[in-house]
Amino acid sequence: MTRRTIRLAGVAALCGAAATATAAQGSNVTLYGRVVAGVDVQTNVQTTDGGSGTLWRGADNQWGTSMFGLQGTEDLGGGLKGLFHLESGFGAAKGKTNGDALFNRRAYIGLQGGWGKLTMGKNQPIADALWALDPTGQQFIGSATLVRGRNWQGHDNMVAYETPNLGGFSALALTSLGEQPGSASKLRKDALSLTYTAPAFELRAIYDVARDANGKYSDLFNTSKELTLGGTLSIRDFKLFAGYENLSAPDSPAGAPTKANHFWLGANYQLTPALTLIGAFYRVMVNRGGGNANLYMLGANYNLSKRTLLYASVGTVQNSANANFSVEATNNNPAPGRNQLGAYTGIAHSF
Repeated sequence: MTRRTIRLAGVAALCGAAATATAAQGSNVTLYGRVVAGVDVQTNVQTTDGGSGTLWRGADNQWGTSMFGLQGTEDLGGGLKGLFHLESGFGAAKGKTNGDALFNRRAYIGLQGGWGKLTMGKNQPIADALWALDPTGQQFIGSATLVRGRNWQGHDNMVAYETPNLGGFSALALTSLGEQPGSASKLRKDALSLTYTAPAFELRAIYDVARDANGKYSDLFNTSKELTLGGTLSIRDFKLFAGYENLSAPDSPAGAPTKANHFWLGANYQLTPALTLIGAFYRVMVNRGGGNANLYMLGANYNLSKRTLLYASVGTVQNSANANFSVEATNNNPAPGRNQLGAYTGIAHSF
């Protein structure tokens, strides 16, 4: 037997022993992910010279985020489990992560038992709670569009507690520490989510606050108070969605908007086992001359298999004279008072 053979045999024996030990401890780790890519177009995008033009580009996260992650649990005995979750979002068109952090979506550890779940680290549970209320599943043309992504915010430095499901009712409470010397409020975020789920319907109430570096609510679409109420109703092949969102930034600079009211209605229709049709309407009204806008969206998802689907979505935003909301949740805005069309199509594969 050669040294190389002995070396490989030793590695195999160690791997086998590690796998046996892992199984004996009742732990498991799952690798998962999704890759999404396609093409995207938006009209009337304002240019730096004050003009406007049509923007063509590769589609990254318009339908949904490309991502990869690891999650695992370990049975600690007595109904108690240890858990962890690491997840990174990226854009397939350029192969870049969504931000500088390696795990830009989730990086947390925790314990779970009959009493509920306690987690610490980075997460985006409030965004996930609102995702369930959006007929598009929070696509770029969806519930985040007319609030400029305010309800997509994640939570760094988080400590969160989630109750077990009690007869259909569950709750989540969290704080996201600001890490500022001498202050417990600067840059801190807090949130509370209440959910009631039944076989045919679901109701949600979500309240979260995000403070600026001075502990104030100074930016309506960034550091503000957010209340969301909504629900879904399933009737055979239809699933109906309704939501209301109120944003408040009482510490905004003089003349800047301090309030926005946002609501939506929509539906999913399972036309065939493979084809789902989507339709939605969104409206936002902003005070202090911020204007208002209506957003209309139609889409379709077609499953080629359990893991691969084709998607297509189209929408238009109708802005009032003072508003410049984009048709997608991006900074590719039209000039104030201009309308905009947008569409994207592509393929998504999950693993």
